[in-house]
Amino acid sequence: MGKAEPGVSIAPHLPLKGFRILSAEQYGAGPYGTLFLAQLGAEVIKIEAPNGGDTARGVGPHFLRENESLYFQSFNLNKRSLTLDLSSPRGQDVLHRLVMRSHVVVNNLRGDVPAKIGLTYAALKAVNPAIVCAHASAYGRENLRSKWPGYDYLAQAEAGFCSLTGEPEGPPSRFGLSMVDFMTGTQLAVGLLAALLDAQRTGLGCDIDVDLFSSALHQLSYPAIWYMNTGDITGRYPRSAHPSATPSQMFMAADGWMFVMAQIPKFWSILCERIGHGELIADPRFAQPADRLANRAELTAILDAIFVQSPIAHWQSTLEGHVPVAPVHTLDQALDSPWVDAIGMRQTVNHPDRADMAVLASPIKINGARLPSSAGPLLGADTDAVLAESGFADKEIADLRQAGVV
Repeated sequence: MGKAEPGVSIAPHLPLKGFRILSAEQYGAGPYGTLFLAQLGAEVIKIEAPNGGDTARGVGPHFLRENESLYFQSFNLNKRSLTLDLSSPRGQDVLHRLVMRSHVVVNNLRGDVPAKIGLTYAALKAVNPAIVCAHASAYGRENLRSKWPGYDYLAQAEAGFCSLTGEPEGPPSRFGLSMVDFMTGTQLAVGLLAALLDAQRTGLGCDIDVDLFSSALHQLSYPAIWYMNTGDITGRYPRSAHPSATPSQMFMAADGWMFVMAQIPKFWSILCERIGHGELIADPRFAQPADRLANRAELTAILDAIFVQSPIAHWQSTLEGHVPVAPVHTLDQALDSPWVDAIGMRQTVNHPDRADMAVLASPIKINGARLPSSAGPLLGADTDAVLAESGFADKEIADLRQAGVV
Protein backbone atom coordinates (compact mmCIF):
# COMPACT_ATOMS: atom_id res chain seq x y z
CA MET A 1 0.00 0.00 0.00
CA GLY A 2 1.22 3.49 -0.81
CA LYS A 3 2.46 5.79 1.89
CA ALA A 4 1.13 9.33 2.12
CA GLU A 5 2.85 12.34 3.56
CA PRO A 6 2.97 12.43 7.38
CA GLY A 7 -0.35 13.52 8.85
CA VAL A 8 -2.36 12.54 5.77
CA SER A 9 -4.74 9.62 6.34
CA ILE A 10 -5.43 6.79 3.88
CA ALA A 11 -9.03 5.62 3.40
CA PRO A 12 -9.55 2.20 5.05
CA HIS A 13 -12.80 1.41 3.21
CA LEU A 14 -12.97 1.44 -0.59
CA PRO A 15 -16.44 1.42 -2.22
CA LEU A 16 -15.55 -0.69 -5.27
CA LYS A 17 -13.94 -3.52 -3.32
CA GLY A 18 -15.24 -6.86 -4.61
CA PHE A 19 -15.81 -5.73 -8.21
CA ARG A 20 -13.62 -7.28 -10.91
CA ILE A 21 -12.80 -5.36 -14.10
CA LEU A 22 -11.00 -6.90 -17.06
CA SER A 23 -9.40 -4.24 -19.24
CA ALA A 24 -7.79 -4.68 -22.66
CA GLU A 25 -6.25 -1.26 -22.32
CA GLN A 26 -3.17 0.55 -23.45
CA TYR A 27 -1.51 3.94 -23.48
CA GLY A 28 -3.61 6.77 -22.02
CA ALA A 29 -7.39 7.14 -22.12
CA GLY A 30 -8.48 3.66 -21.01
CA PRO A 31 -5.80 3.18 -18.34
CA TYR A 32 -6.46 6.68 -16.97
CA GLY A 33 -10.15 5.88 -16.50
CA THR A 34 -9.60 2.50 -14.88
CA LEU A 35 -6.94 4.00 -12.61
CA PHE A 36 -9.73 5.75 -10.68
CA LEU A 37 -11.63 2.49 -10.37
CA ALA A 38 -8.56 0.61 -9.16
CA GLN A 39 -7.81 3.25 -6.53
CA LEU A 40 -11.43 3.11 -5.40
CA GLY A 41 -10.96 -0.58 -4.66
CA ALA A 42 -11.95 -2.44 -7.83
CA GLU A 43 -9.77 -5.33 -8.93
CA VAL A 44 -8.59 -4.06 -12.31
CA ILE A 45 -6.86 -6.75 -14.37
CA LYS A 46 -4.98 -5.47 -17.40
CA ILE A 47 -5.20 -7.90 -20.31
CA GLU A 48 -1.94 -7.47 -22.20
CA ALA A 49 -0.48 -9.14 -25.27
CA PRO A 50 2.15 -11.71 -24.26
CA ASN A 51 4.73 -10.18 -26.61
CA GLY A 52 5.24 -6.71 -25.17
CA GLY A 53 2.04 -5.76 -23.39
CA ASP A 54 0.74 -2.23 -23.05
CA THR A 55 2.64 0.05 -25.44
CA ALA A 56 2.94 2.56 -22.58
CA ARG A 57 5.55 0.29 -21.00
CA GLY A 58 7.96 1.32 -23.75
CA VAL A 59 7.34 5.08 -23.65
CA GLY A 60 10.53 6.94 -22.66
CA PRO A 61 12.61 8.72 -21.76
CA HIS A 62 12.64 7.37 -18.18
CA PHE A 63 12.68 3.66 -17.39
CA LEU A 64 12.79 1.46 -14.29
CA ARG A 65 14.09 -1.45 -16.39
CA GLU A 66 13.90 -2.34 -20.08
CA ASN A 67 10.32 -1.90 -21.32
CA GLU A 68 9.12 -0.79 -17.86
CA SER A 69 8.67 2.98 -18.00
CA LEU A 70 7.79 5.60 -15.44
CA TYR A 71 5.20 6.79 -17.97
CA PHE A 72 3.37 3.46 -17.54
CA GLN A 73 3.27 3.95 -13.78
CA SER A 74 1.32 7.20 -14.22
CA PHE A 75 -1.81 5.35 -15.35
CA ASN A 76 -1.52 1.86 -13.88
CA LEU A 77 -1.23 2.05 -10.11
CA ASN A 78 -3.18 -0.54 -8.09
CA LYS A 79 -3.72 -2.86 -11.10
CA ARG A 80 -2.84 -6.46 -11.93
CA SER A 81 -1.35 -7.71 -15.21
CA LEU A 82 -2.53 -10.80 -17.11
CA THR A 83 -0.93 -11.70 -20.43
CA LEU A 84 -3.43 -13.21 -22.85
CA ASP A 85 -3.64 -13.59 -26.64
CA LEU A 86 -7.22 -12.53 -27.34
CA SER A 87 -6.85 -13.24 -31.05
CA SER A 88 -6.56 -17.01 -30.53
CA PRO A 89 -9.45 -19.44 -29.95
CA ARG A 90 -7.88 -20.69 -26.72
CA GLY A 91 -7.42 -17.09 -25.62
CA GLN A 92 -11.14 -16.52 -26.17
CA ASP A 93 -11.92 -19.56 -24.05
CA VAL A 94 -9.79 -18.13 -21.25
CA LEU A 95 -11.50 -14.76 -21.62
CA HIS A 96 -14.95 -16.34 -21.27
CA ARG A 97 -13.96 -18.16 -18.10
CA LEU A 98 -12.67 -14.90 -16.66
CA VAL A 99 -15.82 -13.02 -17.73
CA MET A 100 -17.95 -15.49 -15.80
CA ARG A 101 -16.37 -14.16 -12.59
CA SER A 102 -16.12 -10.49 -13.61
CA HIS A 103 -18.39 -7.45 -13.63
CA VAL A 104 -16.93 -5.26 -16.39
CA VAL A 105 -14.84 -5.64 -19.54
CA VAL A 106 -13.11 -2.46 -20.71
CA ASN A 107 -11.11 -1.65 -23.83
CA ASN A 108 -9.72 1.42 -25.54
CA LEU A 109 -8.94 -0.17 -28.87
CA ARG A 110 -9.61 1.14 -32.37
CA GLY A 111 -13.35 1.27 -32.98
CA ASP A 112 -13.59 -1.77 -35.27
CA VAL A 113 -11.45 -4.06 -33.07
CA PRO A 114 -13.66 -4.95 -30.05
CA ALA A 115 -16.19 -6.84 -32.21
CA LYS A 116 -13.38 -8.73 -33.92
CA ILE A 117 -11.92 -10.05 -30.66
CA GLY A 118 -15.13 -10.63 -28.74
CA LEU A 119 -15.17 -7.74 -26.28
CA THR A 120 -18.74 -6.57 -26.94
CA TYR A 121 -21.89 -7.26 -24.96
CA ALA A 122 -23.26 -9.24 -27.91
CA ALA A 123 -20.24 -11.54 -27.73
CA LEU A 124 -20.21 -11.95 -23.96
CA LYS A 125 -23.82 -11.75 -22.74
CA ALA A 126 -24.33 -15.50 -23.13
CA VAL A 127 -21.36 -16.05 -20.80
CA ASN A 128 -22.46 -13.44 -18.26
CA PRO A 129 -25.72 -11.52 -18.90
CA ALA A 130 -24.77 -8.91 -16.29
CA ILE A 131 -21.41 -8.05 -17.85
CA VAL A 132 -20.85 -4.37 -18.70
CA CYS A 133 -18.69 -3.79 -21.79
CA ALA A 134 -17.12 -0.32 -21.83
CA HIS A 135 -15.42 0.98 -24.96
CA ALA A 136 -13.22 4.02 -25.52
CA SER A 137 -12.06 4.66 -29.08
CA ALA A 138 -10.88 7.56 -31.21
CA TYR A 139 -14.10 8.10 -33.18
CA GLY A 140 -16.62 5.48 -32.03
CA ARG A 141 -17.45 1.92 -33.07
CA GLU A 142 -20.38 2.27 -35.47
CA ASN A 143 -19.63 4.96 -38.00
CA LEU A 144 -17.49 5.60 -41.08
CA ARG A 145 -14.45 6.43 -38.94
CA SER A 146 -14.52 3.30 -36.79
CA LYS A 147 -11.39 1.94 -38.51
CA TRP A 148 -9.47 5.18 -38.18
CA PRO A 149 -6.58 5.30 -35.72
CA GLY A 150 -6.62 8.47 -33.65
CA TYR A 151 -4.96 10.27 -30.79
CA ASP A 152 -5.58 13.03 -28.30
CA TYR A 153 -3.78 15.74 -30.28
CA LEU A 154 -5.94 15.05 -33.36
CA ALA A 155 -9.09 15.48 -31.28
CA GLN A 156 -7.74 18.73 -29.86
CA ALA A 157 -7.11 19.98 -33.38
CA GLU A 158 -10.40 18.94 -34.99
CA ALA A 159 -12.66 19.86 -32.08
CA GLY A 160 -11.36 23.43 -32.02
CA PHE A 161 -9.23 23.33 -28.87
CA CYS A 162 -6.05 24.43 -30.63
CA SER A 163 -7.77 27.45 -32.16
CA LEU A 164 -8.77 28.55 -28.65
CA THR A 165 -5.31 28.14 -27.12
CA GLY A 166 -2.32 30.45 -27.31
CA GLU A 167 -1.75 34.13 -27.99
CA PRO A 168 -3.96 35.78 -30.66
CA GLU A 169 -1.10 36.44 -33.06
CA GLY A 170 0.63 33.10 -32.52
CA PRO A 171 -0.06 29.74 -34.12
CA PRO A 172 -2.79 27.48 -32.74
CA SER A 173 -1.53 25.48 -29.76
CA ARG A 174 -2.44 22.21 -28.11
CA PHE A 175 -2.77 21.75 -24.37
CA GLY A 176 0.50 20.99 -22.64
CA LEU A 177 -0.89 17.57 -21.63
CA SER A 178 -3.11 14.95 -23.27
CA MET A 179 -6.25 16.38 -21.73
CA VAL A 180 -8.66 14.76 -24.19
CA ASP A 181 -7.33 11.34 -23.20
CA PHE A 182 -7.93 12.20 -19.57
CA MET A 183 -11.40 13.64 -20.20
CA THR A 184 -12.38 10.57 -22.21
CA GLY A 185 -11.04 8.18 -19.58
CA THR A 186 -12.96 9.98 -16.86
CA GLN A 187 -16.18 9.90 -18.91
CA LEU A 188 -15.57 6.19 -19.55
CA ALA A 189 -15.42 5.61 -15.80
CA VAL A 190 -18.63 7.58 -15.22
CA GLY A 191 -20.58 5.67 -17.88
CA LEU A 192 -19.15 2.36 -16.73
CA LEU A 193 -20.13 2.94 -13.10
CA ALA A 194 -23.67 3.93 -14.08
CA ALA A 195 -24.06 0.78 -16.16
CA LEU A 196 -22.54 -1.34 -13.40
CA LEU A 197 -25.03 0.06 -10.90
CA ASP A 198 -27.89 -0.79 -13.25
CA ALA A 199 -26.51 -4.28 -13.91
CA GLN A 200 -26.43 -4.93 -10.18
CA ARG A 201 -30.12 -4.00 -9.97
CA THR A 202 -31.39 -5.70 -13.12
CA GLY A 203 -28.93 -8.50 -13.84
CA LEU A 204 -28.45 -7.16 -17.37
CA GLY A 205 -25.33 -5.49 -18.69
CA CYS A 206 -24.83 -3.41 -21.83
CA ASP A 207 -22.30 -1.64 -24.03
CA ILE A 208 -21.04 1.78 -22.94
CA ASP A 209 -19.20 3.90 -25.54
CA VAL A 210 -17.12 7.05 -25.37
CA ASP A 211 -14.73 8.41 -27.97
CA LEU A 212 -12.01 11.03 -28.06
CA PHE A 213 -13.68 13.28 -30.63
CA SER A 214 -17.10 13.33 -28.95
CA SER A 215 -15.52 13.91 -25.56
CA ALA A 216 -13.44 16.79 -26.89
CA LEU A 217 -16.40 18.36 -28.69
CA HIS A 218 -18.52 18.13 -25.53
CA GLN A 219 -15.88 20.10 -23.64
CA LEU A 220 -16.48 23.09 -25.91
CA SER A 221 -19.42 23.67 -23.54
CA TYR A 222 -20.41 27.36 -23.40
CA PRO A 223 -18.49 28.52 -26.51
CA ALA A 224 -20.37 25.79 -28.40
CA ILE A 225 -23.73 26.96 -27.03
CA TRP A 226 -22.84 30.57 -27.87
CA TYR A 227 -21.93 29.68 -31.46
CA MET A 228 -24.85 27.30 -32.10
CA ASN A 229 -27.39 29.86 -30.89
CA THR A 230 -25.89 33.24 -31.78
CA GLY A 231 -23.13 32.59 -34.29
CA ASP A 232 -20.54 34.01 -31.90
CA ILE A 233 -17.09 32.46 -32.46
CA THR A 234 -14.97 32.60 -29.32
CA GLY A 235 -11.38 33.54 -30.11
CA ARG A 236 -8.08 33.86 -28.32
CA TYR A 237 -7.24 36.79 -26.10
CA PRO A 238 -3.88 38.12 -24.89
CA ARG A 239 -2.52 36.72 -21.65
CA SER A 240 -4.97 33.76 -21.72
CA ALA A 241 -7.72 36.19 -20.75
CA HIS A 242 -11.31 35.10 -20.16
CA PRO A 243 -13.48 35.88 -23.20
CA SER A 244 -16.15 37.85 -21.33
CA ALA A 245 -14.82 38.82 -17.88
CA THR A 246 -11.97 41.16 -17.04
CA PRO A 247 -9.57 41.48 -15.35
CA SER A 248 -9.21 37.72 -15.54
CA GLN A 249 -5.84 36.94 -17.06
CA MET A 250 -2.11 36.69 -16.50
CA PHE A 251 -0.14 39.67 -15.27
CA MET A 252 3.60 40.11 -14.94
CA ALA A 253 4.89 40.79 -11.43
CA ALA A 254 8.45 41.88 -10.74
CA ASP A 255 9.74 38.29 -10.82
CA GLY A 256 7.29 36.29 -12.94
CA TRP A 257 3.74 35.70 -14.08
CA MET A 258 0.62 35.31 -11.98
CA PHE A 259 -3.04 34.78 -12.79
CA VAL A 260 -5.59 37.19 -11.30
CA MET A 261 -9.32 36.51 -11.67
CA ALA A 262 -11.71 39.27 -10.68
CA GLN A 263 -14.52 37.36 -12.35
CA ILE A 264 -17.44 38.97 -10.52
CA PRO A 265 -18.09 42.59 -9.47
CA LYS A 266 -17.25 42.12 -5.78
CA PHE A 267 -13.76 40.87 -6.63
CA TRP A 268 -13.10 43.95 -8.78
CA SER A 269 -13.76 46.27 -5.85
CA ILE A 270 -11.73 44.15 -3.45
CA LEU A 271 -8.84 43.94 -5.92
CA CYS A 272 -8.67 47.71 -6.31
CA GLU A 273 -8.72 48.25 -2.57
CA ARG A 274 -6.15 45.52 -1.78
CA ILE A 275 -3.62 46.84 -4.32
CA GLY A 276 -4.05 50.40 -3.03
CA HIS A 277 -5.85 51.89 -5.99
CA GLY A 278 -9.42 52.37 -4.83
CA GLU A 279 -9.80 55.23 -7.27
CA LEU A 280 -10.17 52.68 -10.10
CA ILE A 281 -13.51 51.52 -8.68
CA ALA A 282 -15.25 54.77 -9.59
CA ASP A 283 -13.34 55.33 -12.84
CA PRO A 284 -16.11 55.48 -15.50
CA ARG A 285 -13.96 53.44 -17.88
CA PHE A 286 -14.11 50.51 -15.45
CA ALA A 287 -17.25 51.08 -13.41
CA GLN A 288 -19.28 48.14 -14.75
CA PRO A 289 -18.26 44.72 -16.11
CA ALA A 290 -19.21 45.79 -19.63
CA ASP A 291 -17.07 48.92 -19.26
CA ARG A 292 -14.08 46.90 -18.11
CA LEU A 293 -14.50 44.51 -21.02
CA ALA A 294 -14.77 47.35 -23.55
CA ASN A 295 -11.61 48.93 -22.11
CA ARG A 296 -9.69 45.71 -21.47
CA ALA A 297 -6.46 46.88 -23.13
CA GLU A 298 -6.40 50.15 -21.17
CA LEU A 299 -7.14 48.38 -17.89
CA THR A 300 -4.44 45.78 -18.58
CA ALA A 301 -1.85 48.54 -19.09
CA ILE A 302 -2.80 50.18 -15.79
CA LEU A 303 -2.66 46.95 -13.81
CA ASP A 304 0.59 45.93 -15.52
CA ALA A 305 2.23 49.11 -14.26
CA ILE A 306 1.06 48.34 -10.72
CA PHE A 307 1.83 44.61 -10.55
CA VAL A 308 5.32 44.87 -12.04
CA GLN A 309 6.46 46.96 -9.08
CA SER A 310 6.47 44.02 -6.61
CA PRO A 311 7.26 40.29 -6.66
CA ILE A 312 4.69 37.52 -6.84
CA ALA A 313 5.05 36.73 -3.14
CA HIS A 314 3.95 40.25 -2.26
CA TRP A 315 0.86 40.08 -4.42
CA GLN A 316 0.03 36.59 -3.18
CA SER A 317 0.11 37.73 0.44
CA THR A 318 -1.89 40.82 -0.47
CA LEU A 319 -4.62 39.10 -2.47
CA GLU A 320 -4.88 35.43 -1.50
CA GLY A 321 -8.06 34.58 0.33
CA HIS A 322 -9.62 37.84 -0.87
CA VAL A 323 -9.31 37.76 -4.67
CA PRO A 324 -8.73 34.59 -6.72
CA VAL A 325 -5.00 34.61 -7.52
CA ALA A 326 -2.29 32.07 -8.26
CA PRO A 327 1.34 32.09 -9.36
CA VAL A 328 2.05 30.73 -12.83
CA HIS A 329 4.33 27.88 -11.83
CA THR A 330 6.76 25.88 -13.88
CA LEU A 331 6.25 22.12 -13.57
CA ASP A 332 8.96 21.73 -10.94
CA GLN A 333 7.61 24.66 -8.92
CA ALA A 334 4.12 23.16 -9.02
CA LEU A 335 5.27 19.77 -7.74
CA ASP A 336 7.70 21.15 -5.15
CA SER A 337 5.09 23.46 -3.64
CA PRO A 338 4.64 22.80 0.10
CA TRP A 339 0.89 22.88 -0.52
CA VAL A 340 1.13 19.62 -2.52
CA ASP A 341 2.46 17.82 0.53
CA ALA A 342 0.16 19.63 2.93
CA ILE A 343 -2.92 18.22 1.18
CA GLY A 344 -1.42 14.75 0.67
CA MET A 345 -1.23 14.79 -3.13
CA ARG A 346 2.14 13.03 -3.13
CA GLN A 347 2.52 9.36 -2.17
CA THR A 348 5.33 6.80 -2.33
CA VAL A 349 4.96 3.20 -3.48
CA ASN A 350 7.38 0.30 -3.59
CA HIS A 351 8.30 -0.98 -7.05
CA PRO A 352 10.66 -3.94 -7.56
CA ASP A 353 13.12 -1.59 -9.25
CA ARG A 354 12.62 1.52 -7.13
CA ALA A 355 11.75 1.55 -3.47
CA ASP A 356 9.73 4.58 -2.41
CA MET A 357 8.83 5.61 -5.95
CA ALA A 358 7.02 8.95 -5.83
CA VAL A 359 3.55 9.10 -7.40
CA LEU A 360 0.64 11.50 -7.37
CA ALA A 361 -2.25 10.56 -5.10
CA SER A 362 -5.81 10.28 -6.34
CA PRO A 363 -7.68 13.60 -6.19
CA ILE A 364 -10.64 11.68 -4.70
CA LYS A 365 -10.99 11.46 -0.93
CA ILE A 366 -13.35 9.31 1.16
CA ASN A 367 -14.39 10.81 4.47
CA GLY A 368 -11.46 13.18 4.17
CA ALA A 369 -8.88 10.45 3.52
CA ARG A 370 -6.83 9.89 0.36
CA LEU A 371 -7.06 6.61 -1.53
CA PRO A 372 -4.25 4.04 -1.25
CA SER A 373 -1.76 3.44 -4.06
CA SER A 374 0.45 0.55 -5.09
CA ALA A 375 2.94 0.33 -7.97
CA GLY A 376 1.80 -0.65 -11.44
CA PRO A 377 2.43 -4.33 -12.23
CA LEU A 378 5.27 -5.85 -14.20
CA LEU A 379 4.10 -7.41 -17.47
CA GLY A 380 2.25 -10.64 -16.71
CA ALA A 381 3.09 -10.50 -13.02
CA ASP A 382 -0.35 -11.75 -12.01
CA THR A 383 -1.11 -14.18 -14.83
CA ASP A 384 -0.78 -17.40 -12.85
CA ALA A 385 -2.58 -16.01 -9.80
CA VAL A 386 -5.51 -14.58 -11.78
CA LEU A 387 -5.99 -17.81 -13.69
CA ALA A 388 -5.78 -19.93 -10.55
CA GLU A 389 -8.33 -17.69 -8.82
CA SER A 390 -10.61 -18.22 -11.82
CA GLY A 391 -10.51 -22.01 -11.50
CA PHE A 392 -7.66 -22.94 -13.84
CA ALA A 393 -5.61 -25.92 -12.72
CA ASP A 394 -1.80 -25.74 -12.63
CA LYS A 395 -1.53 -28.05 -15.65
CA GLU A 396 -3.95 -25.91 -17.65
CA ILE A 397 -1.92 -22.80 -16.89
CA ALA A 398 1.30 -24.57 -17.87
CA ASP A 399 -0.24 -25.73 -21.15
CA LEU A 400 -1.51 -22.25 -21.96
CA ARG A 401 1.90 -20.80 -21.28
CA GLN A 402 3.60 -23.46 -23.40
CA ALA A 403 1.22 -22.66 -26.28
CA GLY A 404 1.94 -18.91 -26.02
CA VAL A 405 -1.68 -18.12 -25.14
CA VAL A 406 -0.60 -16.44 -21.90
